[in-house]
This record gives sequence, C-alpha cells and structure tokens, in this order.
Amino acid sequence: MNRHSLKCLSATVVALLFSVQASAEGRGQVSYKDDIQPILQIRCLECHQTGGDGLAYSGLDLSSYEGLMKGTKHGTVITPGDALSSNLNVLVEGRAGIRMPHNRRSLTKCEQEMLRNWVNQGAKNN
Repeated sequence: MNRHSLKCLSATVVALLFSVQASAEGRGQVSYKDDIQPILQIRCLECHQTGGDGLAYSGLDLSSYEGLMKGTKHGTVITPGDALSSNLNVLVEGRAGIRMPHNRRSLTKCEQEMLRNWVNQGAKNN
C-alpha cells in the first residue's frame, strides 16, 4: 500500500470512528450494528474470521454477533451487563497478560469505552 492510500485509509477510519462515537452519544444506547460491529470489523477481523490466526488459535469468530457471543474454545468472552469481568473488555483494555489486538495498535479509549458501555447495557444484538 502506498503512502497516499495509507493516508486515505487512515482518514476514512478516523471519520468512521467519530461518526460512531457521535451516533452512540446522541442516543445513549450503544448499538451492536452501528457502533460495535464497525470497531470489530476495522480492528479485529483481520485475525478473528475464517482463515485468520486469531480464529485458528482461540476459536473466536468476530465476523458475526453470534460468533462473538459464542466465544472461544475456552468459553464466552462477553458477560452481558458486566464489562468488568467480560474477557473481551479485559483483553482490549490491557487488564490481562496480553492485549488485543495482538501485535497491533491498541483500541482507542473511545473504542474501549464504546465496547464497555455496550456490554454493560446487556450486549444486545441491536
């Protein structure tokens, strides 16, 4: 990818993240479809989808709500209503021995807060 393409991609991602934040803040309720799914697509799907190392290693498929809620080979990653104990939040917030996304830039505080709020609101498929 050349430098110009990378700059355009970065600008698109930043614009998307600002629109996601404004969308959720404007209505209070965090939406899986409008707020969470875009974060997962941009930040997690490279590894956690069919053919990805994250899916092969952990069994966590983040390409759908059902895959997210199913969790890993070792159990669930979301505890609806409890972001403090949800493994997804623990991993993206760096409260474990490893941080996700693995070997990539950490989720922003805004993205982490969005995930936290969604889980605390019941992790609904809305």
